[in-house]
Amino acid sequence: MPTDDATSADPAAEPPRAAGAGGGLAATRRRIERAAGSLATASVARMEETLPWFRGLPAEQRSWVMLVAQAGVRSLVEWLGNGGGAADSPQEVSDEVFAAAPRTLARTISLQQTVALIKVTIDVVEEQVPVLAAEGEQGPLAEAVLRFSREIAFSAARVYARAAETRGAWDTRLQALLVDALLRGDSRDVLASRAAALGWADAQPVAVAVGRSPGGEVTAILLTLYRAARRLGVELIGGVHGDRLVVVIGGAPDPIAATGRLLAAFGDGPVVVGPAVPSLDEATESARAAVAGFRAAPAWPSAPRPVTAADLLPERALAGDAEARRGLRQEFAALVRAGGELLETLDAYFASGGVLESAARMLYVHPNTVRYRLRRIAEVTGYSPLSPRDAYALRIALTVGRLDPAAPAAPNQT
Repeated sequence: MPTDDATSADPAAEPPRAAGAGGGLAATRRRIERAAGSLATASVARMEETLPWFRGLPAEQRSWVMLVAQAGVRSLVEWLGNGGGAADSPQEVSDEVFAAAPRTLARTISLQQTVALIKVTIDVVEEQVPVLAAEGEQGPLAEAVLRFSREIAFSAARVYARAAETRGAWDTRLQALLVDALLRGDSRDVLASRAAALGWADAQPVAVAVGRSPGGEVTAILLTLYRAARRLGVELIGGVHGDRLVVVIGGAPDPIAATGRLLAAFGDGPVVVGPAVPSLDEATESARAAVAGFRAAPAWPSAPRPVTAADLLPERALAGDAEARRGLRQEFAALVRAGGELLETLDAYFASGGVLESAARMLYVHPNTVRYRLRRIAEVTGYSPLSPRDAYALRIALTVGRLDPAAPAAPNQT
């Protein structure tokens, strides 16, 4: 009579492998494989009955869902064969189950809807467990289906996450191209086509802000901007151009105030806002002014943050910005046209070091007359000689205007 040790050493006496181990549920797997088509058809029929939004899908997209359902059943068979049905031997579901449908399906059907489709399919399979399971394998199959439903949901989440990353990367690239087109001054057609691809609503007005990039991943920088823009209720397109962060803001009644709420997304240093324009088609003008202002801003260390490009006209003119010089020439021309000895008074005021009484003695007029003329200068140009900053801008305007041969000649002063 054999001893217990001999019995335990006999290979024929080894206990059978668990039903869920690799290679287990063989008879059940064959039944599921044969029933794959009918299971997919039943699943789609159940979707049409229980999911109203599914009935509204085009026939082509419903057929894609049918292909995914069939691939899902085949994936269940493969997963069981690889040991996925065993609790102590978990296996991930391959994302290839969703490769049967084109990527556009992920844009049409949300992740929440996909989970609903998976739930319907799993419910149908669970109902068929008594029919699909071979003798003695009904319990292990029911447990395996539960684990499979979890894995297939994780697989769907991975697919949607990758699709979102791809869309995000593509949107970031499109925004960078649009910002580059703005800075290059491309045609309106180019700007319109790229803005349309991004879903730009063309909210009015539109302004461009330029500051230093904070560094790091561009996606993270833009995400910070988008969150702030949603809170403000404005349209926004951003891009990193070299070491600069360029932001297009649409629909903000006060672009300066809106930019002030976005400062956390910029790096250190000045942030310059170009003039507001009616639409994105004309935003090249705003972008040029903002970039020129950003280059010249270091010459005004105490400038507010953000600051308008118009407030930086003197620095921009000294830095060689032709548009700024043109703007200052216009202020000089306005003084010339206004007449009334405004230029003579302004020269005397500057020559006297900003002392009204001294300027009045130089002009042989009463100090109140000087005050009146200085107020007129502020009305004509928008710059008050009594403000140190405005007086600086007027000095540069006088210099630029007199150096430009195209500027109107000043009245002959004797």
